[in-house]
Amino acid sequence: MKALMKYAPGDGNVEIREIEEPVCGENQVKVEVAFCGVCGTDLHVMRDTFRNYPPVILGHEFSGRIVERGSKVTSVSVGDAVTVLGATAVTCGQCTFCRSGNFMFCRNRRGMGHGVNGAFTRYAVVRPDQAYRIPEGFALDEAALSEPFAAALQAVTEVTQVRLGDTALISGSGPIGLLCLKLLVAEGVKTIVAGAAGDGARLESARAIGAACVVNIGERSLADAVRDETGGAGVDVAFECAGHPDSVRGCLEALRPMGRYTQVAICGREIQFPIDHIFYKQLTMGGSVCYTARTWERLMKIYAQGRVRLGDLISARLPLAEWRTAFDLCIEKKALKVLLYPEA
Repeated sequence: MKALMKYAPGDGNVEIREIEEPVCGENQVKVEVAFCGVCGTDLHVMRDTFRNYPPVILGHEFSGRIVERGSKVTSVSVGDAVTVLGATAVTCGQCTFCRSGNFMFCRNRRGMGHGVNGAFTRYAVVRPDQAYRIPEGFALDEAALSEPFAAALQAVTEVTQVRLGDTALISGSGPIGLLCLKLLVAEGVKTIVAGAAGDGARLESARAIGAACVVNIGERSLADAVRDETGGAGVDVAFECAGHPDSVRGCLEALRPMGRYTQVAICGREIQFPIDHIFYKQLTMGGSVCYTARTWERLMKIYAQGRVRLGDLISARLPLAEWRTAFDLCIEKKALKVLLYPEA
């Protein structure tokens, strides 16, 4: 079968190669991949700016159908439509973090797409506990966004205290920012979304989703917009989803005294910011790293209730052979989520 692989360390070294189809073990299930989303992590692995273990198949945001199950598997069935929690591909299972469900902090953890083989291919073999049945009526292409949506879900509903009546700021109008927006809109929270110059299309998507105000900081001051929307009080909560120093500073300046700040994006470098804002405003600062298994269980309930749909965030569905086009669309910010699918 064909697979998009990081075949050697270093910048680049990514291409489609022909490999053997994986074998399903007695405690595993084999998933035929329907769609796999292009993530910023895939771009970092390509550039060698995210830890990876080549040769490895890229891709970790995926959905598909179970086509084979091991002899000892009873929790899922052949034919089930599933989305897969790829981040738990390898964990020790014994450390404090694994036992508490916070597996992201396990020192031995390796995720699919960089630590072990991922899903930019036709078949992937996983443990049954990694496979989550998609509720009936929820499309496979939408379900491929489950991994980033789970990250947004943890940030908005588990890490951050947000209440009806609050005004929230999302700084960064990329996929994670818009997924956070979908949750805040579903909860009835007034939300301002800020984006940089060149984010016009993404900001229009934010407006369509239900943002109370969108701010292109290349055209309007974020401080002015926040002042107008809050009567000068400042926002109650800010989600930093851009990973840029200017965005961090903008969020700190926009918050009211005793406001709440959550870092959702990776900055990927040391930055300078006005730390005295934290002191003088007595801010609550936090970060949100991915999710837990409990987050995914909640995610399936949200899908089943049908109040949040994700199809409008999918900009393109391309065959695996067009992976360079898909990556370029994401690098150049010409798309929200781009999905790749295996060709027959």
